[in-house]
Amino acid sequence: MKTVEKGDRVVLIDKNYKKFIVNTLEKAGKIRGIGVLDPGILVGAEYGKQIEIGDKKFWILKPLLTDKMQALKRHAQIILPKDAAQIILNCSIEHGNIVLEAGIGSGSLTIALANTVAPTGRVISYDIRRDFIEHAMKNIRNAGLEEYVTAKLKDVTLDIDEKELDAVVLDIPNPWDAVKHAWKALKTGGYLCSYSPLISQVEKTVHEIWKHGFIEIKTFENLQREMVVSKHGTRPSFDMLGHTGYLTFARKILS
Repeated sequence: MKTVEKGDRVVLIDKNYKKFIVNTLEKAGKIRGIGVLDPGILVGAEYGKQIEIGDKKFWILKPLLTDKMQALKRHAQIILPKDAAQIILNCSIEHGNIVLEAGIGSGSLTIALANTVAPTGRVISYDIRRDFIEHAMKNIRNAGLEEYVTAKLKDVTLDIDEKELDAVVLDIPNPWDAVKHAWKALKTGGYLCSYSPLISQVEKTVHEIWKHGFIEIKTFENLQREMVVSKHGTRPSFDMLGHTGYLTFARKILS
């Protein structure tokens, strides 16, 4: 039997599967969706069991990557898990890698990247908005991944400080303006990824990629539809997670 210990970070999941990540060392306070909570009362609770807080019940578990991404507080549009998974796979990101992302948003992709490169890698995140950085870093701290992330108030379309990067991920309105800097910053064989909601952005970015030393250039759109299984049968969900953005990938060679 494993129980919550002092200093643990836990995820509380309600009956609707809404998630809240709580650090047992935090002070008592009001959490929207839970109510007033003293995290210290969670110490000694058994993982996997339901606990009652006020008039609500929550399952208590150790937070995994999906919990960390789903529990974050949004301040800007986020890259969803279905797209984050494709970015990690198609850029061959693994532990020990050094990855730069531009456009930190609310920190959703940052959390996925940091979780993947830990414990010996690092994520460097550029953003031109200080408020986005501050909000995202709160989410990243809450996920327990702050030590793997360095955030910079910097415009990736002007320059990239770092060199020999394993991957560069662009989530900005004008990724084509950063392609030449990404090529210079990547190690040979490293990957560039651009996330764009509009196909016109994709076309302009790919046209710029063609001017530099990249191969394996490809663009994907990921659509996700849940299957609803009941005792009466199985059908597709009426709510489909459709278009979010286009993912363009390219790999650096020496031109």
